[in-house]
Parts: sequence; structure tokens; C-alpha cells
Amino acid sequence: MTALISREDLQAKINRRENFMLVETLAKDNFRKGHLPSAINLPPDKIGERASQILPDKNAEVVVYCGSPTCNASQKAADDLQRQGYTRVLRYIGGKQDWVDAGMRLEGAPREAAATN
Repeated sequence: MTALISREDLQAKINRRENFMLVETLAKDNFRKGHLPSAINLPPDKIGERASQILPDKNAEVVVYCGSPTCNASQKAADDLQRQGYTRVLRYIGGKQDWVDAGMRLEGAPREAAATN
């Protein structure tokens, strides 16, 4: 079972500039429309081939998220990462929807798109 992280705790980690990897698990097109600050893109279907290159330290903290609480891409990604030996995987279950609903900004998003994602 993957541990969860709240929006408040994730925002605090970002604000403190903690050393962790924030991973959006949606398709590249969704990532380009806007993503959480400093996130990288790694869809679940690419984890097998790209995780070890993008996330070389299996002991580093990794926070995964997707679009909303009903999206299961982040759970699939978390499960796959843990099977590959990543030891500190957290899941932000609220995803982009929760982030935007709380008035938080997305990086790379046009202003009008940030309000509708």
C-alpha cells in the first residue's frame, strides 16, 4: 500500500525546497497543459523503460500524482515503482484537480487553462 501525502504537506515540501521528485503520471499532452511546480512527466506505461534513467536513486523520495482523486494512473505508477525497488513512494491522491481547486498555480499552463484543468 502506497502512503499518501496531502496537498498541504506537498505544498510545504515544495515551499521548503525539500529534495524529492514530483512525478505527474498523466500523458505528455496533459503534462504540457500544466503541471504542479517542478514536476516531471512519467506516464505509467513508460515507467518500465524510463524510471531508472529519470529516477536513478531508488531511496529518494518520490511523490506521484495524476488528474483527480478518481484517476488511477498515480496508483499504478506507485505500484510499479515499488515493484522496481523504490522505497519512498508517496501518492498525492487529489492530483491536479485538488491543486487547482485550492487556488494553486500550475506551471506551463495558460492562465485560462489553469482554471479549467
